Amino acid sequence: MTEAGIRSDVPHTPSPQRRGYTHREIMQILSGLLAAMLTSMLSTSVVGTALPTIVGELGGQEQLSWVAAAYLLTMTVSVPLWGKLSDLFGRKRTFQLALVTFTLASVAAGMSQSMGMLIAARAVQGVGGGGIMALVQVILGDVVEPRERGRYNGYVGAVFGVSTIAGPLLGGLLVDAEGLGWRWCFYLALPFAIAAFVVVQRKLRLPYVKRDARIDWWGAFTITGAAASLMLVLSLGGHEFAWDSPWSLGLLGVSAVLGVAAVFAERRAADPILPPRLFRDRTFVLTSIASHLLGIALFAMMIYLPQYLQIVKGMTPMVSGLMTLPMVLSHVLASLVSGRLVSRYGRWKVYPTIGLLLVAAGLALLAGLDAGASEVVIGIGAGVVGAGFGMSMPTLLLAAQNAVERRDMAVATAGVGFFRSLGGAVGVAAFGAILTNRVHDEMTRLLAAAHIKLTGTVDLGTPEAIRGLAPAVRHVVVHAFADAMSTVFLVAVPTALLGAVAVACLRELPLRTGASSPSA
Repeated sequence: MTEAGIRSDVPHTPSPQRRGYTHREIMQILSGLLAAMLTSMLSTSVVGTALPTIVGELGGQEQLSWVAAAYLLTMTVSVPLWGKLSDLFGRKRTFQLALVTFTLASVAAGMSQSMGMLIAARAVQGVGGGGIMALVQVILGDVVEPRERGRYNGYVGAVFGVSTIAGPLLGGLLVDAEGLGWRWCFYLALPFAIAAFVVVQRKLRLPYVKRDARIDWWGAFTITGAAASLMLVLSLGGHEFAWDSPWSLGLLGVSAVLGVAAVFAERRAADPILPPRLFRDRTFVLTSIASHLLGIALFAMMIYLPQYLQIVKGMTPMVSGLMTLPMVLSHVLASLVSGRLVSRYGRWKVYPTIGLLLVAAGLALLAGLDAGASEVVIGIGAGVVGAGFGMSMPTLLLAAQNAVERRDMAVATAGVGFFRSLGGAVGVAAFGAILTNRVHDEMTRLLAAAHIKLTGTVDLGTPEAIRGLAPAVRHVVVHAFADAMSTVFLVAVPTALLGAVAVACLRELPLRTGASSPSA
C-alpha cells in the first residue's frame, strides 16, 4: 500500500492571531460546534437508557455491549483520521461531512430491524461522531489561545454534562411514551444536526490557503486494524470463543503485529496521522495515558449505571435517567469553575489530579452497592464521579494542546481524543465481558444455593421480563446483576488511580497567551 500525493486547494486554518476573533465571534462559532457536539453525545447517553428495551425487542443479550462498542470502536479509530483530513481539506468542510455522516447513520439506526443492522448503523454513526468530537476541539484550538481556552472549554464540558442528563431523560421519556419508543432515541439526532449544520454554515468563516500534503494510507490501515482487532477479542472473548482459543490468540497477535507496523509506518510517512515527534513530548504522552484511563471509567459509568438502576433497582428508564442528575450537575459545575480558574490564574495541573482521585473515590463508593442500596448513596457516588470528570477531561486536552507546536495542534487534539475514545471502547468491551461472565457465574451459584432447578432458559431481555419472573428466580437474577455491577465498578477504580499518577508526573508548562511555541 502506497501513499497518494494530494494537493489541497482548500483551507488549513492559520493561527488565531492572524484571524483576530472577538469574543462575540468565538461564541457564535462555539454555538454551532456545541450543537453538533450535543448531537454526538446524545447518541451515546440516550442509548444507555434504552439498551435493555432494545435488546428485549431485537434479541441478542450477548450482543448488548456491541451496540455501544461498535460506535466507540469506529469513533476511536476515525478520530486521528478526521484530524488529518481537516488539515488537508479544511476544518469547516470536513466538520460538515462528519455531521452529515452521523445524521444519516442515526436514521438508519432508528430503522433497524435486527441487532446486526443496528450494530452496523452504530458503526457508521461512530465514524461521524469521531469527526464531530475531534473537530470541535480542533476548531476551538484554532480560534482561542490556550490561556483563554479554559473558560471556553468550560462550555464544552457543560454541554457534555447537559447531554449526559438530557440523553437518559429523553431516552426514558421516548421509550416509555406511547407511539414513540426506542427508535426515536436515534431520530432525535435530526433536529439537533440540522440546527448545527445551519449555524456552522452561517457563522464559521475560516480563511483558505493552498497546501501540499499526503494521506498516510498505510498508517490509517495499521492504526485502525490494530485497534479493531483488540476490540474484537475484548468484545467476543469469553462467550463467542474462549479466551485461550485460537481466535483470541490470533486476534491479539494481529493487533500486536499491526501495532508494531503502525510504529514503522508513522516513522516513514511523509505526513503521518500520528507524528512520532508527538510521542517524544512528555506532556502529550502523559495526557494521552491519563485520558485513555479516564475514558475507561467514563464509558463504564455511562453504559452500565443505567443497567444497574433499571435491572437491580427496578427503575423505569425515565427514573433511571433522573438518577444521573447528581453526576451531570456536578460535572457541569466542576467543568465551568475549573475552566474559569485555569483562565484566571494560568495553573491547570491541580484540577485533573484532584479530578481523577474523585473519580476513583466515587467508583469505589458505587462498587459497594448491592440490591438494597439507598438512592441517596447512589446519587452521592455518581455526583463525586461527575465532579471528577468535569475537572479532568477539558483540562487534560488543554494541557496537550498547549504543549505542542501549532502545526501539530490538530493531530495532537485528535490524538488525545483517540486515546480517550480507545479507553472507552476497551472499557465497554472489557466491562461487558466481565458483566456477562459474572452474571452467569453468580446465577449458577445462587440457583444451586437456593436449590432451584430451571426447566428452561431465564429471559434476561428487558427489565420488564425480569420483573415477570417467578419471585425466587427474580431474586437470584437481581442479586447476580448487583454482584456483577459491583465488580465492574470495582475494576474501574485502579484505572482512575493510575490516571492520577500519570497526571502527577506531568510538568506544568505555562499556558500560551501569544504565538510563541511552548518550551521544550
